[in-house]
Amino acid sequence: MNKQQIILVGLFMSIFILGVILLRDVLSFSSLEAYRSELLAFRDDNFVLMALSFVTLYTLISAFSLPGALVASITGGFLFGLYIGSLLNVASASLGAVALFLALQRGFGQSLVDRMTQGRARPQEIMQKLRENEFGILLFLRFVPVFPFVLVNLMAALSGVKLRNFVVTTVIGIFPGAVVFTSIGVGLGVVFDNGERPDISLIWSPSIFLPLLGLGILSLLPVIFNFKKTG
Repeated sequence: MNKQQIILVGLFMSIFILGVILLRDVLSFSSLEAYRSELLAFRDDNFVLMALSFVTLYTLISAFSLPGALVASITGGFLFGLYIGSLLNVASASLGAVALFLALQRGFGQSLVDRMTQGRARPQEIMQKLRENEFGILLFLRFVPVFPFVLVNLMAALSGVKLRNFVVTTVIGIFPGAVVFTSIGVGLGVVFDNGERPDISLIWSPSIFLPLLGLGILSLLPVIFNFKKTG
């Protein structure tokens, strides 16, 4: 690892630690409930500024893998409604993911991959398979919410997938889940009025999880056929 790469890693870790400390108590449902009147009033008076601030903060959370992404997604629905909130959530998460992807690929990603696969045929073969079927595999990983968002970003960058495929699969793949969490935020005011907390387990209900799983499986069909042809 050269000096530039060490600086990049150090900067990333510093921002990550600082973000964890600063955002731990700020990005929470308790804080959102306590300041919801002020937030809604500011939104009504400064909609564009609020939207830009939200996108900036959420993008940083996504790029540096900071805690609070789930709360941010639900907040998007609470502040901006289902349609605009979903678009802002997808745009923010995607921008952050692309920033991390590029930082890894152009920073120390390739040197890390070389060290991981040097002299080992099996890891090299797996990396090659991922590159040959990257679109379907990435789309599956995005559709099915059991795979952590940041881990998919890391895997894609370290596998050397094309930027275009990464961007497209990220935007398309996270959209259904983003709509679910945004819709939870739309009804957040009523939830707070009832003295409750939002039910984030909704994503695991059969009516939502099974269609997402179905989309993921459909996206894998070309990959399966390709493996059969080349196997």
